[in-house]
Amino acid sequence: MNVHAIAAIYTFEMARWWRTIAQSIASPVISTSLYFVVFGSAIGSRIAEIDGIHYGAFIVPGLVMLSIVTESISNASFGIYFPKFTGTIYEVLSAPIDYVEILLGYVGAAATKSIILGILILATAGFFVPLEIMHPFMMFFVLVLTSVTFSLFGFIIGIWADGFEKLQIIPMLIVTPLAFLGGSFYSIKMLPPFWQKVSLLNPVVYLISGFRWSFYESADVSLSLSLLMVLIFLAGCIALVRWMFKTGYRLKS
Repeated sequence: MNVHAIAAIYTFEMARWWRTIAQSIASPVISTSLYFVVFGSAIGSRIAEIDGIHYGAFIVPGLVMLSIVTESISNASFGIYFPKFTGTIYEVLSAPIDYVEILLGYVGAAATKSIILGILILATAGFFVPLEIMHPFMMFFVLVLTSVTFSLFGFIIGIWADGFEKLQIIPMLIVTPLAFLGGSFYSIKMLPPFWQKVSLLNPVVYLISGFRWSFYESADVSLSLSLLMVLIFLAGCIALVRWMFKTGYRLKS
């Protein structure tokens, strides 16, 4: 494995992120703070607790997952799309490195950015609500797993997109609505039985549920099922990326 190539791609992507650190970190943190103010005050005054958990604390895992998913997709998709746009992707493809090493560089950098952001949002949440993490190692594992999985998904979107506007289509029209309907601000157990079953078709439910369990041991679905669904999605993304590099789909034309 060409460690130098991985390090070069990773370092370049991280350096680009640090140059826009104010926009990359301040904007998501401020947005999350506004969610706490608006939802914690407006809805929290009407819903004191959910499953014995203070409402403000209950929404923390959902808000973190919402930010992680959107930022992972955004960072990874732009990271691979920009070299395609400028034509520098051909230099990467012609270098003596494997697609796995390219993936580790781009996806590793995007996932690192999301992990840092997730930790900062958790720290920010501590200023608004009493935060308790019952299983910190599981929390960090789910955080890393989600960041890597959706960075891979963003990488796929970046390869598929043939214009800047397409980078936003799937995140804005599909991923963000699924995140809001995936139990970020409520428990799906509060829904009527029919809509509870419909909600189980939403993959984001499993992300948020597994992450919330690591905080409070309270979840809409079992932890094992949540992890299984994320791993299946991860495996599907890996298989699709492998096919894209093998066929040169929108990479060599």
